[in-house]
Amino acid sequence: MQEKRVLVLEDEPRISDVLKAYLHRDGFEPIVCSTVQEALASVQQFKPRLMILDLGLPDGSGLDVLRAASNGERVPAIVVTARGEESDRVVGLELGADDYVTKPFSPRELMARVRALLRRIDERSPAKAAGDTTLRIGAMEIDLGSHEVSIDGKLASLTATEFRILGVLASSPGEVFTRAVLLDRLQDSGNIYERTLDRHINNLRKKIEPDSRNPTYIVTVYGVGYKLRRL
Repeated sequence: MQEKRVLVLEDEPRISDVLKAYLHRDGFEPIVCSTVQEALASVQQFKPRLMILDLGLPDGSGLDVLRAASNGERVPAIVVTARGEESDRVVGLELGADDYVTKPFSPRELMARVRALLRRIDERSPAKAAGDTTLRIGAMEIDLGSHEVSIDGKLASLTATEFRILGVLASSPGEVFTRAVLLDRLQDSGNIYERTLDRHINNLRKKIEPDSRNPTYIVTVYGVGYKLRRL
């Protein structure tokens, strides 16, 4: 079943075998690839629900798969890297990764992140339960049920994290959210920090704003935080 398929791009057999066993144990259907080319073909063939992508492969980087997937139907992704530099994480986030882990990592922690990411994608908001699933702000429509955002009728491809941030801001248009309050409302497990929060918001602006340098929707209240304008 497609909703159970998780693509694993990892060229170290010891690691890929462990991840495959953990995924099987949790009821997922792992699709294990050891090269970028194999992963690109598997994304097209199997259309996985989620991807776990190593950044350092013999024939390229997991970012190549993330970049290719971002050009079509977006697939949620967690990037894995042996390098701890911030630049690696930033590039991954800019290309649409939802989360990242740094080697060496705990397989249990990675599986917890997989489950948490899928919960965030599938979660149903209180507004949906009440039958009100669409928020309209200016030319933007936010469908909380289908997790879709459109601007002037054109769909914007958001990551799960970007959608959650937008959902929090849209829950109270005009209200200023400090970074601390945003992080608290996101109920994150510790993988979004103030600096990466700013990066996610910058990426979000690029996808929904007519001019990301002069935002119409998400504006910065200097010294305080962010708000979604009432339009």
